[in-house]
Amino acid sequence: MGTFIGHVYPGLFLVSYGLYQAIVVSKAVIISDSLPNPSCLPRNKGRWARLWEISYRGLLKIVTGSILIVYEISCTKGWLTLMDRELPPRFTYPKEWQHLTMFVLLTLNGCVDVISRNLLPQRCVLLEKGTGALTFYVLLLLLLSHAQGSTGVELQTHCLLTLVVFLLMLVLTVQLWAPSAFHLSLMETFLFLMMGSWLVQAGFILYRPVSGYPWQDDDISDIMFITTFFCWHVMINALCLLGIYGVSSFWHRWSNPSLKLTGSTEAPYYMSTQGPVYKLLPEVEQSEKDERALLLSESAP
Repeated sequence: MGTFIGHVYPGLFLVSYGLYQAIVVSKAVIISDSLPNPSCLPRNKGRWARLWEISYRGLLKIVTGSILIVYEISCTKGWLTLMDRELPPRFTYPKEWQHLTMFVLLTLNGCVDVISRNLLPQRCVLLEKGTGALTFYVLLLLLLSHAQGSTGVELQTHCLLTLVVFLLMLVLTVQLWAPSAFHLSLMETFLFLMMGSWLVQAGFILYRPVSGYPWQDDDISDIMFITTFFCWHVMINALCLLGIYGVSSFWHRWSNPSLKLTGSTEAPYYMSTQGPVYKLLPEVEQSEKDERALLLSESAP
């Protein structure tokens, strides 16, 4: 990861993931529905129907993590050994091992998503959310250690990235108790976009400056402009979320003019400590019961 590609590829993955989440959250808000976290997966629809139920986000995490693991190992000069043969032995490639740990965490997180959605009898969203939060706890520890020995531009860049990871860790932790809250999902999506776009920006700052000249660690102007660029990323990603919501709203209004753009007054999911973690409220069944009761009252003498 200590290369231009090592920063840009993970950043592009996070940006793509954030854009997908932005579309999902925008659609859920527009149609006054809850986030798509069903607890039960039907098992009697055949092979082709089950193909659409595969956790593509989990598979994407597995594939991306595996590619980054191979890339990190291939970029290491020589063998990626844990300790050298000198006396006393010393640990070798500390940053490379930290990068490798991050990519392994991403791969394992994808494995948990696939297992929960496609292998368990009932989907356990609490397991997925808990694994995601735990992943960012470990990632925060790695980033705090990763910044040691850095100075100037590199230190400022990593500190801002650590700030985003810390905020994302807090949001994912709160989601364990409020998984269907739209504002938390919106904050999660925004922070994923921030983390991805800033990783891409860090690759250009540290390895391929646009000006063609490296940033100066002893120049206070360079340090200040890193923070300025970070603030620009905040505004651009916020405008990106707003634009996705606007386009989604226009599309759904055009495709379904009778669509109501009002929020739901009831929480469409509930939590249980004994049964499944999430269940969809039977709104359609309730409307059918009301119609049946109305017909019975009209037919009564």
